[in-house]
Amino acid sequence: MDMKEVKAKPDQLVLTGYGPGQFRLGVDMVYSGSLLLLPDGPQSWPVRDINALTVEDFAPVLAQKSEIDILLFGVGKANQPMPRDVRLSLEAADLYCEVMDTGAACRTFNVLVEEQRRVFAALIAV
Repeated sequence: MDMKEVKAKPDQLVLTGYGPGQFRLGVDMVYSGSLLLLPDGPQSWPVRDINALTVEDFAPVLAQKSEIDILLFGVGKANQPMPRDVRLSLEAADLYCEVMDTGAACRTFNVLVEEQRRVFAALIAV
């Protein structure tokens, strides 16, 4: 499968593509595996499967939660619910996720960046 293109303005650090096991940011930054998009920059994320997800996987996000308006959680190829214990732990920390498939999360992230919203993304690679 080829990397799917995502519309973006050239001057913004946004997702410009995603595909088999990777994400492209801007013109030339490619990240293999899952990805966190945080205020202090993108970073690799060791999560590969939503069913193995733990609240500890969100530690980098929780550390910066005061800078967040919206957290998008791309759960992979097909939408599925976040594990209940993880969702409840994040909600107890006042962190709420918009859960969707990874492709939709990539597109939504770019729209919210364009609107100058404070958005984070936690994206499981497809």
